[in-house]
Amino acid sequence: MSTPTPPYAAELEAATRLALEAGALLLRYLRAGLTVEHKTSADDPVTAADRDASALITAGLAAAFPDDGLLSEEEADSPARLQQSRVWIVDPIDGTKEYASASPDYCVSIGLCVDGEPVLGVVYAPATDELFSAVVGQGVQKGGQRVNHAPAGSLRPGSWRIAVSDTEFQRELSRHDLPGMAPSGSIALKLARIAAGEADATFTMSPRSEWDIAAGHALLRAAGGELRRRDGAAIRYNAAQPQIEQGIIGGRPGALEWLEGELASRRLPTAHLRLDSAAPAWATLDGADRAALAGHPGVSIRHAGGRVLALLVVNPETREVERAEGDAFHLERLSRDVTRALGPISPTAR
Repeated sequence: MSTPTPPYAAELEAATRLALEAGALLLRYLRAGLTVEHKTSADDPVTAADRDASALITAGLAAAFPDDGLLSEEEADSPARLQQSRVWIVDPIDGTKEYASASPDYCVSIGLCVDGEPVLGVVYAPATDELFSAVVGQGVQKGGQRVNHAPAGSLRPGSWRIAVSDTEFQRELSRHDLPGMAPSGSIALKLARIAAGEADATFTMSPRSEWDIAAGHALLRAAGGELRRRDGAAIRYNAAQPQIEQGIIGGRPGALEWLEGELASRRLPTAHLRLDSAAPAWATLDGADRAALAGHPGVSIRHAGGRVLALLVVNPETREVERAEGDAFHLERLSRDVTRALGPISPTAR
């Protein structure tokens, strides 16, 4: 009697093949030499390798699954994807800054989401030849071998391994005494390593985009973990604006709940872009601002411990700043987040 083919077998095979092919392309570019450009700032580099790897992956997915939607960081977005139940979400290089500086901490990230939920993820780190793959409900594989996790709670609270952004660590997190922090680059690779049992949890203060996390989120779900927004709300994919409006937090059971408590007790900040009155962070505004800004589509804040640290109000049509208030450090961080997620802004209103 033949063994039934598991769900998403063809999709997993195609995503794995394309991730490996894209990884080989990235290594060829490194050997030949790179020219680095920048999109919104020095923190947002792009190379020809990003674009060619994206073209390779998206062409392969379109050929194999022509009825599916596609979203890639390096491709022009099409509103047609919003009508699709199944959407592939691709980051051809998560960690371009690391890639361009010859650090091994970058990866190819390919995720499949169905009705807004991540169901399949492939993350490949070409420099170290590490391949992580999973379908939710079927476990996680690394290098083609199933990952066997240690029992949840086998590490004591305080000994969790917390993967954090190297940029956020250098600029801010190093001032805090959160135990277990290990800085690194790619968020997709962090999530993959948590899914493989090589770290326990992660968080960011700055927002991320769907392509940064879709594949890693699927891997984490397949390992029994979860990823959510910093305010606890679920992350849904294939949104019209594919930027997650706030920082994220994720990990394996036990570690995730411990980390949420630690961040709250230490009042570590997070941004919330495109803030509206339905979000918990709206309550951090004072009464006058809640009345004045209700319904405004360009409100962004950086907040912690129930207090606004910086406020930025931008006209979404002209990109002009209407208000910029708060502590200079936090306002600079918030301005970077808004620029990177939503595009360049004018520093002063006319």
